Amino acid sequence: MKTRLLASASVLLAAQGHAAAQDPYLWLEDVQGKDALQWVKQQNERTQKESQSWKDFPSLKADILSVLNSSARIPVVEKIGERYYNFWRDAEHPRGLWRSATLDEYRKAEPAWHTVLDLDALAKQEKENWVWQGADCVKPRQDRCLIRLSRGGGDAAVVREFDLPSGGFVADGFVVPEAKSEVNWKDRDTLYVATDFGQGTLTDSGYPRIVKEWHRGQPLADAAKLFEGKPSDISVSAQRIFTAGRQHDLISQGTSFFSNDAYLLRDGKWQKLDKPGHADISFHGPWLLLKPRQNWKTGGRDWKSGSLLAIRLDDYLAGKRDFTPLFQPSATTSLSDSNSTRDTLMLTVLDNVKSRLVEWTAKDGKWQSRQVAAPGYGSIGVTPVDSDNSDDYFFTFTDFLTPSSLSLAHAGGDARELLKQQPAFFDAAPYRIQQFFARSEDGARVPYFVVARKNLKLNGKNPALLYGYGGFEVSLTPYYSGVLGKAWLERGGVYVLANIRGGGEYGPAWHEAARKQHRQRAYDDFSSIAKDLARRGIADARHLGIKGGSNGGLLMGVMLTQYPQLFRAVVCQVPLLDMRRYNKLLAGASWMDEYGDPDKPEDWAYIKRYSPYQNLRPGIRYPATLFATSTLDDRVHPGHARKMYAAMKAMGADVRYYERTEGGHGAAVNHEEEARIAAMEYAFLWRQLR
Repeated sequence: MKTRLLASASVLLAAQGHAAAQDPYLWLEDVQGKDALQWVKQQNERTQKESQSWKDFPSLKADILSVLNSSARIPVVEKIGERYYNFWRDAEHPRGLWRSATLDEYRKAEPAWHTVLDLDALAKQEKENWVWQGADCVKPRQDRCLIRLSRGGGDAAVVREFDLPSGGFVADGFVVPEAKSEVNWKDRDTLYVATDFGQGTLTDSGYPRIVKEWHRGQPLADAAKLFEGKPSDISVSAQRIFTAGRQHDLISQGTSFFSNDAYLLRDGKWQKLDKPGHADISFHGPWLLLKPRQNWKTGGRDWKSGSLLAIRLDDYLAGKRDFTPLFQPSATTSLSDSNSTRDTLMLTVLDNVKSRLVEWTAKDGKWQSRQVAAPGYGSIGVTPVDSDNSDDYFFTFTDFLTPSSLSLAHAGGDARELLKQQPAFFDAAPYRIQQFFARSEDGARVPYFVVARKNLKLNGKNPALLYGYGGFEVSLTPYYSGVLGKAWLERGGVYVLANIRGGGEYGPAWHEAARKQHRQRAYDDFSSIAKDLARRGIADARHLGIKGGSNGGLLMGVMLTQYPQLFRAVVCQVPLLDMRRYNKLLAGASWMDEYGDPDKPEDWAYIKRYSPYQNLRPGIRYPATLFATSTLDDRVHPGHARKMYAAMKAMGADVRYYERTEGGHGAAVNHEEEARIAAMEYAFLWRQLR
């Protein structure tokens, strides 16, 4: 076997050129290669055998599975027509049920659900490993839906037309073959389709760069081309947007991960919207909303990045720039989300990473605001029930110790009807939530949350788990997790959530501060929190573990290579690690706006200083590490984790590896596998940190 692996590697190395030839583990990038999969099988067997020997593993798995399979979880619903739809997985339905109920039925503790589609039965009937990716139903009738089904859980999916009244797929209906597609309704007999149309139709990032208008009964190959982007673009798409009784047809051309051009359909022609690429747009009835990601001077005024600006669409197209500011950031606030009901715009604002809610209503062309009374130390979520016809919205609230709740609210008032309350999976009474600020290398104040027992002894010996992400303007906010409570807090652990730069907790400026050549700041922030935990006596390096996935997996890799002395254990999930080649692997090219282009010497000059794979050094005592990834992850290449593990193992490091054979970049495709992997991670952490 060893001879065969080396021979396979040599063929690949020769094909990749001199630079790649210096990588002895390049052959592990062959995702479905026979030798690579045999290697994966061997590592999985070794890790599974080890995890089965950990005394905590069986009880951890049982506790985690009980939470995941609990029938008392909140069934989150979406209003389609006059009914409320939910997708549900449990022990009896591991792939899931798409089901519906009336609102009155949903209000009951035990609703009588009507099954619309049984994914387990469909997978068995069609002999396919179907994983649900969602449904989109055509407005206004909402009788036909586009259902996305993935083979094994990757991003690529098959899109099929489904008839709600009959409860079955439409014979000779719309079907888009498996691809990373963007497919949206124009009307009941017309789709906007951006997909893989064959050679030369994808961007360098592997996403569609051509969008077409496809009419019912027409071969997809004959659909009329509406727009063609550039190979260097991220992706293109088209959609019809319904909002407050208006509709807008829009083509979006993603010129980079954080910039786009927009084209509106006006009088039968696609008209490019005059806006900076960094400004995101949305609509609220006749109003155009713009959110600049950079400071923007226009109309004689200066607008901060992260502002939300409103103007009538017709006025904007006529050249006017007299915006009404609906949100302007401060030193502690950022705009987390905005959602439209029929007459009201709901803004979710983060203030030092805690949510509050603001309503804006336009009356006679003038905007008026109202603060909504809501809990102030946690995370708020808003989802309009029917944005075309109603001012009702679903209101969710949670924090680390408060189980999530789902209420029905109405814009204009503070009254809320509690519809569902997640049960308490652990007793929260002994714990408290605290927020602290660490001081980073350049003096920046970096917030983090600590969830721990009220009587915690500040002797540095508390097993603590520090979680972080720090990229792509993603905010990490307080959340309730029964799994975390059962597997970590109840057993005596401390949980820490880091809000480092690169995220969106303080808006675009917080993200920009750690983008590209400034990336090191995110890593300095995270390490400063680790040092602050030790300084406060919460957990010293002997008792501190860290965890992160995707970009957070890159964060874990940098912690391994730059700060190995600060941590005892590392859980590195679906990570980017080889930053020399990340842009050549799967969707990696789409992230160059975040990290830079390693093929440009000026960018590689700063990337190489932190790229984990290139910064491994023999003789360093690295903390114990568990790598977890997925064969079918078609977003972040599993080769990152494979190669890093192989290199560390060859150095004699204390490492283990597990690769899911199902499921994409997110969670496993069923609760059994999800519980097994989570139990493996927590058992590993307990073994190292006690």
